[in-house]
Parts: sequence; C-alpha cells; structure tokens
Amino acid sequence: MRKFILKSVLYILLILLLLEVIVRVFHLYTEDPPRFIDKYGVEKRIPDHDGYAVTGNRNQNFSKFHINKAGFNSFREFNPSADKFEMALIGDSFIEGFHQDFSNSIGKQIENKVKDVEVYEYGYAGYDFANQMHLVYAYHKDFQLIDKIVLYLNYENDLGRAEYEPNKGRIKMLSSTVFKIRDNIKLLAYGSKIGIVEPLKKLAQGGIAFNETDKAYKTNELKDSEAEKLKIDKQRIANFKNLIELYGFDKSKTSLLLDSRKTSDRFLDFCRNNGIKYIDFAPKFENSKKPTTLIYDHHWNAYGRSLIAKELADYLKEQKK
Repeated sequence: MRKFILKSVLYILLILLLLEVIVRVFHLYTEDPPRFIDKYGVEKRIPDHDGYAVTGNRNQNFSKFHINKAGFNSFREFNPSADKFEMALIGDSFIEGFHQDFSNSIGKQIENKVKDVEVYEYGYAGYDFANQMHLVYAYHKDFQLIDKIVLYLNYENDLGRAEYEPNKGRIKMLSSTVFKIRDNIKLLAYGSKIGIVEPLKKLAQGGIAFNETDKAYKTNELKDSEAEKLKIDKQRIANFKNLIELYGFDKSKTSLLLDSRKTSDRFLDFCRNNGIKYIDFAPKFENSKKPTTLIYDHHWNAYGRSLIAKELADYLKEQKK
C-alpha cells in the first residue's frame, strides 16, 4: 500500500511537471504586468514591462504588450507639448488593448489615418469614470497641453461612485504571496485563466465548488422595473455630475466615447442639454457585417477595434478643421 501511494504521488508530480512544461512551451498562460499606485494616487502598470497577453483557452488571442514609461500599454512615450497636436484616449481594458499587438493599437491606427497627430492611450483594466477623471486631474499639467481628450464610458459599469478612491486593497492582493505563486507556476496561471481553479478556490473559502444552475437560471430571468431603471439612472447621472464638478471637465476639448445601445436615453439627454459632447460608435457596430467582439469575450476584436479607430479618426479630422 505504501509503495502504491508513493508511486501515485510520483506519477502525479511527473504529470503536473509535464503539463507545466507544455503550458510554458506553447505559451498558454497570460502575463499580467505588475501594477502600482503612484504618488498622485493614479493606479497603473509598472513601467518598462514587455510580454504577451493570452486570452481564450487555446491561444485564441495572442498579442504583445509594451508598458511605456508613463505606465500604460502603448507604442509611444507620452511627451505632450504646445507645438504638437495630441489626443488622449482614456479608458479601461477596452482601451488598454491587451487583445491586440501594441504596435497595431487603436491609437496607432488613428495616427495612420490622421496626419500630424500623436495619440496617447491611457488604458488600464478596471478603470471606471472616477479613475479617468482623477487621472486627468492628477496629471493636469500634461492635459493642459493635450488638445483633445476622449473618455471611454461604459454606462452600465462606470458610474457606480461619485468620488475617486485608490483601490489599495487590489494592489495589495495582487502583490500577495498567493498571487506570486500563481504567476510563477504557469500551470496554475493557465488553470486560473480558463476557470479550472475556480471550484478549488470556492472550496478553500468554505463555499460550494459549483454553482447551482437552477438558481443561476432564475437569476437571469430577473429584470429591472421602470421605476428601478429611473432610480439607477438618477444615481448614475448624479455620480457623473459630482465627478465632473469635483475634478473639472473641459467641454471645449473633452468628449465621451460610448455605445448608445447600452446607454440610458436620460443620460444622453443630460449630455446634450449640458453641452457635453459624445462620440457614438453604435451605428458602425450595428451596420457591421462582421463580428465586432471576440467569440469568447465581450471585448472588441481586431475588426471592432479598427471601427473604433475609424470613428475616432473621423472625429479628429473634423476637430482639426
């Protein structure tokens, strides 16, 4: 019996070692550049990191990233000046662009379409509107020199708070020993990415390994009433108003990038009535004959990102006139 147990443990270790080698050789794991909060309270990546972001469980999306000296994924350094025409593109993971090679990012595609413009991509996974407003406020000296500012707004997710507070808990968690072990053992990183480790995490936390599907199904059936929608809209608009009053909002050079299909009409009316410009990419996506998002993910695919770049390039051409 003792021999059997020892052999079983040995075989399991050898199998795990083989799987670790396979995951590394075929680069099935994704790399997540380390994050930090700078002296201005802005959360971003630690500069000068290069690597590959992998999404999908079979390398369905394999793209190279480069974190510049400002701490953002970009093909260029940010050097705003009064002598050049620059646009800042700010947002969450959609703008960060780990789903596409940094050398062919939205900003790079815009520069290819519009002459004499530099595009600075301030994208960071997890940013909401409060993060974005605080970033512009914190780096106000740079943004005074930048000619156009575009803030990507996902209405359903980005207006949950009225004031910015740095997420120190997330930074502490991501730099913890557990996450360091996960990042160094690539099999664990891969297993976490495709959800295999999730049941074990739930069990370790004293929960149930697998969700009860019948309850999950019932949850999906619930819909907000009109009264609840009105209440949610009022709160989101109040948060938006507080943020732009608290951190400032230069209407002459700032626009929102949004999808009107997923944005409340009340919010759009508020923007129109208050002279807040927005760039709506919904028509381009609606009229597209090709898919605009990844098949396993809600992020824009390469074609969707090219449509966003075209929309912003057309906007810039108009502004430069």
